[in-house]
Amino acid sequence: MSPVVQLLRDLVALPSVNPEFLPEGDTRAGEHSVADFLLATAAKAGLTIETREVFPGRSNIFARLTPPGKVKHRVILAPHMDTVGGDNLDKLLQPEIRNGRLYGRGACDTKGCVAAMLTAVMDTARSTQRPDETEIVFIGLVDEEVNQAGSRAVAASGFKGDLAIIGEPTQLKVIHAHKGNVWLWLETKGKAAHGARPELGENAIHKMAKVVDLLETKYRKQLKKRKHPLLGHGTINVGSIRGGFQANIVPAKCTITIDRRTLPGENEASVRRELTTFFKEHGMQVKLDKGKGVPCIALETDPELPLVQSLMELNKQTKPLGVDYFCDAAVLAAGGTPSVVFGPGDIAQAHTGDEWISLSSLERGTALLTRFLKSLP
Repeated sequence: MSPVVQLLRDLVALPSVNPEFLPEGDTRAGEHSVADFLLATAAKAGLTIETREVFPGRSNIFARLTPPGKVKHRVILAPHMDTVGGDNLDKLLQPEIRNGRLYGRGACDTKGCVAAMLTAVMDTARSTQRPDETEIVFIGLVDEEVNQAGSRAVAASGFKGDLAIIGEPTQLKVIHAHKGNVWLWLETKGKAAHGARPELGENAIHKMAKVVDLLETKYRKQLKKRKHPLLGHGTINVGSIRGGFQANIVPAKCTITIDRRTLPGENEASVRRELTTFFKEHGMQVKLDKGKGVPCIALETDPELPLVQSLMELNKQTKPLGVDYFCDAAVLAAGGTPSVVFGPGDIAQAHTGDEWISLSSLERGTALLTRFLKSLP
């Protein structure tokens, strides 16, 4: 078993489920076990280690490879340490290797990236071919699966680099753009009445049914008219609906939640304005309430940046690429660090009941990242 496979196997066996997905007090919640293990591993390799608390008991970890000369550049490798939960979680925390794959919770999203990135940094540290002027920083981030509090803390602290490579399963493709997302609560109001005399009331569910139909038809067509060269068009999804109390009461209120995937240049304020105008044009009275609480803007990084070009050339990739999902990359980019997304594995396996990663992808990703780090000035 190669060092990177062994490291991944050890990481999968350590639970790091985001606490939002488990009952309070569950010992499998939080990133601390993985963080402690990674810090010890990095220290043995001679890296300078540091922790920065984000929540009580949940800290981002930093492992630095400092060059012998004056630091003129900084490259950041930033995967996240938390995972989702799932049914049969105890079984998922028992890593298995079968048919060239490693199975287990987080194997793909994103402990494979954690293992590949830290191994690449440690291999570079042991090599005689080390950067003379570039500081390499591995950052293990907390809370990506919920509110990206880890990457937001890094960005808010002013910690920046010339490039951040965010670890996500991209099938070893360098990703330059990803969509953002806006979550909103929409509410329609009616008037309660006895179910035997519905004509005396106003049915809020009926109003909302019209709203949902408009979103899924006319608004969806409207979004398709605006396209991004890497990301296509924005999308809308009605994810939940709640209204009424019982069959013999005309419902006075109905609420839906929507997920609006955004393109570069769009944000929550612009989406709110667009929806307000849309409903007004169609004669609908709809209250837009709440939001996700944190900005989840889209990412768009210039593929012509020298470090991005170097990574692409090593990967024999000639064109920039985009993905539909949101991740920590946009957060660090908004904080002043140009960011791309890269890692072994396929997002199709993320969060599944039999999550796995191809070991050949893991090995190739580690080798490519190592070559990139050794090529830095």
